[in-house]
Amino acid sequence: MKFLKTFNNSAALAMNDRGQEEIVLGKGVGFGLKKGDPIDESKIERRFVTKNEVDQVKRFNPKTMEVTDKIIQLVEPLLQVKFNDFQYLALADHIDFAATRVKDHIDIDPANNNWEVKNLYPKEYVVAKKVVKIINQNMQIELPESESIFMTYHLVNAKSDVAQVQETVQITNLINGIIDIIQLQYSMQLDTSSFNYSRFISHLRILLVRFLRNKHKDEAPLDPAMLGFMKIKYSKAYETADRIATYLQAKMNWTLDTDDKFYLILHIWRVTSRQEN
Repeated sequence: MKFLKTFNNSAALAMNDRGQEEIVLGKGVGFGLKKGDPIDESKIERRFVTKNEVDQVKRFNPKTMEVTDKIIQLVEPLLQVKFNDFQYLALADHIDFAATRVKDHIDIDPANNNWEVKNLYPKEYVVAKKVVKIINQNMQIELPESESIFMTYHLVNAKSDVAQVQETVQITNLINGIIDIIQLQYSMQLDTSSFNYSRFISHLRILLVRFLRNKHKDEAPLDPAMLGFMKIKYSKAYETADRIATYLQAKMNWTLDTDDKFYLILHIWRVTSRQEN
């Protein structure tokens, strides 16, 4: 593999043995090299080989890859995640486009999801604000406040090896709708800082991702009689779960089964009962 061009000390354009261009990333991978010099492949941590990927990176601002590396070094230990190559490139592309937008004085409103994102993904949102600060300092720009919301989506996606930003936005909107139904039914504001609320949001994420990806459950189904028991013991939570099931059916054409409703009822009861007492 031959060195062609450096983007920074950790990113370079190279020619592989088949005569194809590659973008290679790794600490010191392009340091001190001249065109035609061999690259130490043991230093390569990531590589982008398709023409679309290579062309995309070549169009980036020279600072983009350097800033992306700094962000990932910050984020991965803080959130205990690992960015795959797709997520790395998606993040770099977002940073590059965000820098272009701010220079062109374009601010995109994240569909008024600020409150929901802050409360659904509090840890990721705090880190996202640090990420925006790094971008501003290193690229000498001033991104708008809304950028923390978009960055939160990318950080949430890093927890899943196949999730994409569009999926996370969709899940956020659906969870927001479910929370609205519960708060309307109970005429109360849920305590977003409570442990039960965090558990409930985690449960909803897993449920919605399963439906979005058409994944089937491996567990044996619960006894249908259990749902009848829940209807008697937790009647209000049962009614609320029915409304949520209707919402998901109308919005996404999804049908909750007995197990889905059972656990939903249980979480609704837990997230509301302590606040009602």
